[in-house]
Amino acid sequence: MFCNRVWNRSLRCLTRAYHKSVDRKGLAQATEIIKVPDRLVAALSDIVGKKNVSTAMVVREQHGRDESYHSCCPPEVVTFPQNVEQVSEIAILCNDNEIPLIPFGSGTGLEGGINAVKGGVCVDLTHMNEILSVNPEDFDCTVQSGVTRMQLNNYLRDTGLWFPIDPGADASLCGMCSTSASGTNAVRYGTMRENVLNLEVVLADGRVINTAGKGRRTKKTSAGYNLTNLFVGSEGTLGIITKASLKLFGIPEATVSAVCHFPDVQGAVDTTVQVLQCGIPIARIEFLDEVSIDAVNKYSKMDMKVAPSLFLEFTGTPSSLDEQAALVADLCSMNNGSDFKWAKDPEERSHLWKARHDILYACMALKPGSKPYSTDVCVPVSKLPEIIKRSKEEITKAGVCGPIVGHVGDGNFHVFFPVDQNNPEELQKIQEVSKKMALMSLEMNGTCTGEHGIGQGKRELLVQEIGETGIQVMKQIKQTLDPKGIMNPAKVFY
Repeated sequence: MFCNRVWNRSLRCLTRAYHKSVDRKGLAQATEIIKVPDRLVAALSDIVGKKNVSTAMVVREQHGRDESYHSCCPPEVVTFPQNVEQVSEIAILCNDNEIPLIPFGSGTGLEGGINAVKGGVCVDLTHMNEILSVNPEDFDCTVQSGVTRMQLNNYLRDTGLWFPIDPGADASLCGMCSTSASGTNAVRYGTMRENVLNLEVVLADGRVINTAGKGRRTKKTSAGYNLTNLFVGSEGTLGIITKASLKLFGIPEATVSAVCHFPDVQGAVDTTVQVLQCGIPIARIEFLDEVSIDAVNKYSKMDMKVAPSLFLEFTGTPSSLDEQAALVADLCSMNNGSDFKWAKDPEERSHLWKARHDILYACMALKPGSKPYSTDVCVPVSKLPEIIKRSKEEITKAGVCGPIVGHVGDGNFHVFFPVDQNNPEELQKIQEVSKKMALMSLEMNGTCTGEHGIGQGKRELLVQEIGETGIQVMKQIKQTLDPKGIMNPAKVFY
């Protein structure tokens, strides 16, 4: 009881600090939209060609929103460069004229990271979509900024290799670098941060750098500062990533998936923690609560038991799979798991994981016309049972629909709230629950975002997480690389 009182008092203090910080920043202040004059539109046309510049509202609106609930903020102009030289020239032009510059990959983010909050020029990188090299003997490849995850894996199909980082959406790989994305395979293969060898980046003033040196693609280096990981997760605020060298992995010899259902959340999460503690090399372990399972059944035409569930995947040799699966089945049984069902057929496995990847859209289908408001907290794995339990209590107390989905093998989980943008009362309730969850995660030595990034929605929480001194250092780095503040303004911090 004493521990609970201390925890609640700490949470209240954090909540007060959060609201005080919000009030101090004056978030309601109007943002100035910076217009792009006709002469600059003409200059952009000279750089990329008239057909690769658009000021049409339908195109601008398409580039002014991602998958999130954030309102559309269209850029003034959208450009479609064909190579890094054109990106560099666009940056020089915008920097000289102090025009905001917003990179665009695939528009699949969940934090409003591509919204042109101050107007300016959007740089759509989708035309730069070449796979430049694949080195099977070295297990790496180099791709341009417009190459997507599925495009790369389709290209690699006959090599016996694959790129395993899988956020669900068919996102652009350089966009995934920009947000330090991860997904369902992170428990086995890590995040983008661990799988990027080198980046080509166009800075705000048009200079082009290779973060590990031109052409370098070694698995390790101790040469100077780690510039590669400075740009991984920078969300377009330090430069535009135009090329990436990435690690590849061998396709496993055999793969088996399974689903197990539990009477409560505690049993499912306890099983996850025990699987990791036993050192079982599981490839994927995903948690879906009963609300998510109901959404999946309706959207993906499945017939699973509506209960807290784990989706699991094992990879390796056939004999090792049997051993892994038997151990995990025993752990599930110890935690009152039931209906442990195998999916050994490739088509059946594919259907299962497609249903998992479509969960965002399944949750939105629970309330037609809604947009997703996603939380993204991540905590040490031992804290998972507590924070998921507390989060469900807050969701129930608020009376909102909040399906929970988690990459629980690395302590990361989401609540995909379907929110009606025309219902401010509902949005306020969801925002309050989201803040409480984030503050819980910080109290438990976790983070407010495991893989979606800060974007627009978590800027105040970043101050709570990193601290004022850490924010000052980040701003000094920003000031050094982008002194005029043109790169994706109003993201990450104010």
